[in-house]
Amino acid sequence: MRRTINFLAAAIIAIGATVFIATPAHAHGYISSPPSRQAMCAQGRVANCGEIIYEPQSVEGPKGLRSCSGGNSRFAQLDNESKGWPATSVGGSVTFNWVLTARHATSTWEYYVGGTRIAVFNDQGRQPGATVSHSVNLGGRSGRQKVLAIWNIADTPNAFYSCVDLQVGGGSPNPNPTTGPTPTVSPTPTTGPTTPAGTWAAGTAYQVGSQVTYGGASYRCIQAHTALPGWEPPNVPVLWQRL
Repeated sequence: MRRTINFLAAAIIAIGATVFIATPAHAHGYISSPPSRQAMCAQGRVANCGEIIYEPQSVEGPKGLRSCSGGNSRFAQLDNESKGWPATSVGGSVTFNWVLTARHATSTWEYYVGGTRIAVFNDQGRQPGATVSHSVNLGGRSGRQKVLAIWNIADTPNAFYSCVDLQVGGGSPNPNPTTGPTPTVSPTPTTGPTTPAGTWAAGTAYQVGSQVTYGGASYRCIQAHTALPGWEPPNVPVLWQRL
């Protein structure tokens, strides 16, 4: 009897360990500025984006793809070129800023325009910080451009994908100025008490409902966390909602 009980206990532990290992992480990373397509959706600047508004950091797929959604059908809206994505006006060089909510060991960061890779940064398996910035030369391109940025993880077969729409040089950054989306953020009324927390500060532990001010605007915490440099409220809509 004891042998049977020990065998069952070992089997249960093994199954539990397998389930735990197989469960994917729910936090990763994306480009916050210039705002990527998922950042635009999470900020409410583009309508009808689907599930990506809740988890802009989760556009994960197999390495080697060239799509904004990373081949993930849940985020297929990111591949829809008819949505009138707002483009950020920039010069010939751009600094892309990533916010990482899980700091995976990294092989490379790649940047593409069309089918051409315009920049690569090799981290050689190192673990990045909570934020990562890359200065990328656009190679003399002008006008409207879509940059595909890829974060290749060192110890898994997957990567994270972010598309950023840019207007290089002059011209209107909105491809459909009369029909494109109007950048608005509709505040969600609170239904319960909130905890004022003063001015946002790195190193502070925030609870859901905490309110802070940053850059002259007010924000409400929507996910408990301890703030890190680079996680300023405008940069991480997965953590803060503008009021």
